[in-house]
Amino acid sequence: MPIDQIILLALIQGLTEFLPISSSAHLILLPLLTAYEDQGLAIDVAVHVGSLGAVVTYFHKEILRLIRALPDALCFRTTAETRLILFLVIGTIPAVLFGLALSAFEVTDLLRTKEVIAVTSIFFGIVLYLADRLGARLREMESLTMKDAVLIGLAQAIALIPGTSRSGITMTAGRALGLTRVEAARFSMLLSIPIIVASGTLATVDLMEEGARSAFSEALIAAGLSFASALACIWIFLRVLDRIGFTPFVIYRVALGIALLTVF
Repeated sequence: MPIDQIILLALIQGLTEFLPISSSAHLILLPLLTAYEDQGLAIDVAVHVGSLGAVVTYFHKEILRLIRALPDALCFRTTAETRLILFLVIGTIPAVLFGLALSAFEVTDLLRTKEVIAVTSIFFGIVLYLADRLGARLREMESLTMKDAVLIGLAQAIALIPGTSRSGITMTAGRALGLTRVEAARFSMLLSIPIIVASGTLATVDLMEEGARSAFSEALIAAGLSFASALACIWIFLRVLDRIGFTPFVIYRVALGIALLTVF
């Protein structure tokens, strides 16, 4: 694979995974709109490992607290940490079930088109704008309830449709439920950890079954660049989000959707 394609894929994954603009859509669009061939599962897994490492690194203190709270969770003791563990599990289940259903009915590839990405980019971008403008800014992540976790989890399941954006739709749900911008983003990023692990595991199984091969050096470069760009993206995004809001991302989504429907 050309080194410039590896660099582009890694940067696209790192910079878009945690922004509300859909990393999967951009990874799909790269070979569709350029002369590059599809990158295949091996590089897909590598760039997702990189972004997973970035979010785990950024939230390492919170994750360590959750790990220490696992015995309490298993003993059904209620603490702030065990509640968060429960909500992350609940929020992950709908996406896993929906993903298995899409795979079983073999419709995933039918959704990987420019037209689907265009429509979902525009529609869910507008929904994000409305939720951000109309939603209250009162709640912290600690105020989440079981109902909130279920609703955000159901929203995350919709993100399996390319162009929706997993981070975008979960932040939209969080804002609609009254979370502040930063708290909605923080919960969305923590919720990304189990879903990236789940999807990465499934992709790795498929990779092993297909016997696909990729140079170790290529995968290492892809993972490293994805890690660095994702970590920088998370750090900057959480610091400027409350000031700039989601409007710049909404404008980008709508412009991308219109361009896909008209120019491309």
